[in-house]
Amino acid sequence: MGKKIKDPGLGNSSAQFAKRMINKDGSFNVIHLNKARRFSEAYHFLIGVSWWQFFALALCSYILANVCFAVVYLCIGIEEIISATGNLVDDFLNAFFFSSQTFTTLGYGALSPNGLASSLVSSLEAFVGLMFFAFTTGLLYGRFSKPRAAIRFSEDLVFRDFGDHKAVMFRIENNRKSTMIDPKVSVTLSLSKKNKRGEYNNEFYDLKLERETIKFLPTTWTVVHDINKDSPLFGIAENDLIEQQGEILIMVSYYDESFNQVVHQMYSYLLADIRLHYKFIKAYYYNENGEMILDHKLFDRIESSKS
Repeated sequence: MGKKIKDPGLGNSSAQFAKRMINKDGSFNVIHLNKARRFSEAYHFLIGVSWWQFFALALCSYILANVCFAVVYLCIGIEEIISATGNLVDDFLNAFFFSSQTFTTLGYGALSPNGLASSLVSSLEAFVGLMFFAFTTGLLYGRFSKPRAAIRFSEDLVFRDFGDHKAVMFRIENNRKSTMIDPKVSVTLSLSKKNKRGEYNNEFYDLKLERETIKFLPTTWTVVHDINKDSPLFGIAENDLIEQQGEILIMVSYYDESFNQVVHQMYSYLLADIRLHYKFIKAYYYNENGEMILDHKLFDRIESSKS
């Protein structure tokens, strides 16, 4: 039986129906309650959201700002911009389009402020528009330049014969064409067990790997944990293995030549998802010209290891 290690930072407390600790996207499965919100966290939030969420928020903010300024222009009097039509909807649209031209500092010349109040408001709006687009441009640069790992993990965690023992394996590759330099893999097993008082606690074990690091990774890497006498999975029957309430927590770090720094990525597999007696199909081969071909469609392909 493997030697238990101290809590790596996830907490020893568990529950009977506790869900996975790490989500498929690499984020920790933690819901924050009663956490104070700070404006300073807005940048980190907008940097971290998905692209469609970012553009949706930017568009909604742009429309909301122009609606607010359009209402102000209506309150001042649309006559200070253009002759009133007598129709509230048409006047609002004229105010909205004038606001959009002012907000973007575009200005077609057809609409312009003709009074002191509208001139003051449009001057303020032009300033707000400049700040808005400067902030948005900074966020775009930050999102593009933020170092992110692009590691693809195999869909399955497989269990198969390996030498004189059994082994669990998963596969990784770089989702970019760049080469991963000095990739390192750290794997921790978390087992949720019920104690004598009926409480569930997490026990953590380091899973020793056949190789924890390689020099570079231009193709794929099958990461192997040999279930020998030093493994915490040693002695557990195959069918009992997938019934364990456990999770394999993975952290991969490597030097990314695109960002010129070390990046990290988290992932996890549940023991319940282990595919018994399967192996990965080789995802690369050589063509007639002797060139290595990496077929990404084969990356997740598995086949029975019993022949």
